[in-house]
Amino acid sequence: MLTSVQKEILQNLINLYQSSNGKSIKGEDIAEVMNRNPGTIRNQMQSLRSLGLVKGVPGPRGGYKPTIEAYHSLNISVSDNDSIVPIYKNGSKMEGISVARIEFTSVPQPSECEAAIKVLGSIKDLNLGDKISIGPTPVNNLGVMGTIVGRDDMDNILLVDTSTIRSIPKKTVGDIASRDVVSFTVDCSVKEAARKLTEKGIDGAPVIKNGKIVGVFTLTDLVNAIANDKEDKTVGELMSTNVVIVNEDLKIANAIDVMLKKSISRLIIADNDNTLLGIVTRTDLIDSITNLKQFPIITN
Repeated sequence: MLTSVQKEILQNLINLYQSSNGKSIKGEDIAEVMNRNPGTIRNQMQSLRSLGLVKGVPGPRGGYKPTIEAYHSLNISVSDNDSIVPIYKNGSKMEGISVARIEFTSVPQPSECEAAIKVLGSIKDLNLGDKISIGPTPVNNLGVMGTIVGRDDMDNILLVDTSTIRSIPKKTVGDIASRDVVSFTVDCSVKEAARKLTEKGIDGAPVIKNGKIVGVFTLTDLVNAIANDKEDKTVGELMSTNVVIVNEDLKIANAIDVMLKKSISRLIIADNDNTLLGIVTRTDLIDSITNLKQFPIITN
């Protein structure tokens, strides 16, 4: 049975270890966070090592690392980098922290439910009254929005009064894609491209050469062309070749992740030969997720 001090040391070790991306943690760093004597931490570490909860790393860059048993002893799920569940505060992703566990007190209605959120990493920048969103989770694509109404620094738990609980549909981008896609040829003029974008009310379209996708031309490219007196150029000369192309079997949750990481607002769908099959926009994704329109799915 761990003492309260040992639990606190172990929790802070895991928090610091998570934030350091797997680097060993020095006892002095734990002592500073806990505002305790480094000698006390070292003494407790010996006990934790004997219990198999901590392993020591020798050398000048050494320190301590938590074992899998440490996570189990604090009832924390162990996850790899691909399973990190993000936390957003005021629409911005919180760096260095991840959700380890979500427990609901009851779920009669989202507006009447409280959730206990176990966090890996420091929660010092998350305060009572902050509006946060969590997810999607890797298994069931769960997303949670709400307001922080409680905080347990000892066990690294946030108590959240939820306003929305939804699961992102397990559909693919192919299920929601627009198939009647407007596209440009590489020899299309800037004026013709402007006319198409205006008529269709869109802000960009893929560029095709010999039936294959070779780029994308957007309103930004159009504005840059006008600003730099390049109206006589073709779409092929002004297009962006940094195109994100995905397979139509990509899950919606994964598409959201791709858009977020690439800071883009559309995904072009193609087969293995780069033949255009469809397009999915940020609006398409949001519309496919009922009541999750306030989630910070895409930041740009």
